[in-house]
Amino acid sequence: MNLNIQSSRLLIRDFSRSDWEALHRLYMMPETVKYNPSGYPENEAATKLLVDGWSVQQEATNREQYTAAIINRADGCFVGVISLDRGEVKYRKAEVWYKLLPEYWGRGYATEAMNSILAFGFGSLKLHRIECGCSIHNTGSYRVMEKVGMTREGVKRKALPLEDGWHDAYMYGILAAEFG
Repeated sequence: MNLNIQSSRLLIRDFSRSDWEALHRLYMMPETVKYNPSGYPENEAATKLLVDGWSVQQEATNREQYTAAIINRADGCFVGVISLDRGEVKYRKAEVWYKLLPEYWGRGYATEAMNSILAFGFGSLKLHRIECGCSIHNTGSYRVMEKVGMTREGVKRKALPLEDGWHDAYMYGILAAEFG
C-alpha cells in the first residue's frame, strides 16, 4: 500500500531515494539530534542506505512500516519525517515518531502531520491503539502529542540513550475511540 496523505498544508508520502539529501540535512542538525537516540548518521552513505530501506517499504506484501517524507504543499519543500510502525497484527496497534526541520517548529506542522498519520492509522489500517514517546525534556514533542489528543500514560525510566546521558521518556497513547 502506497502512502499518500494530503492535509491542508502537507503531503505525507513514501520516501523516494532522491530524498536522502533533505533527510541528511535534518539528521545533521544538533537541535534535531538532541533527543534522537540514533544520533548523527555516520556519513552520507549511511543516510542513503536508510532512505533506500524506507523507499522500498511500499513494496512489502504485508506492510508494517510507513516511514514518510513530510512535504510542504505550498512550495514542495521537505519539512521532515514521520513514521507509523505497526506491531503484532492481533493487537492492532502501532507506534508513531516524527522529526521536523527547526524552521517548521512552533507553526503547527507537527500537529498537522500527527493528526494526518493518526487518521490514516485509525481509518485505513483499522488500528485500535497508537503510541508515541519522547524524552521528558522534549517539551515541543510532548505538546504535539497532547494537542492531537494523546494521553500521557507513564514514564519509562532512563530509556533513551542520548548524547548527554540516559533520559526518562514520557509514554503517550490514543485509542481509536478517542480520536477525532
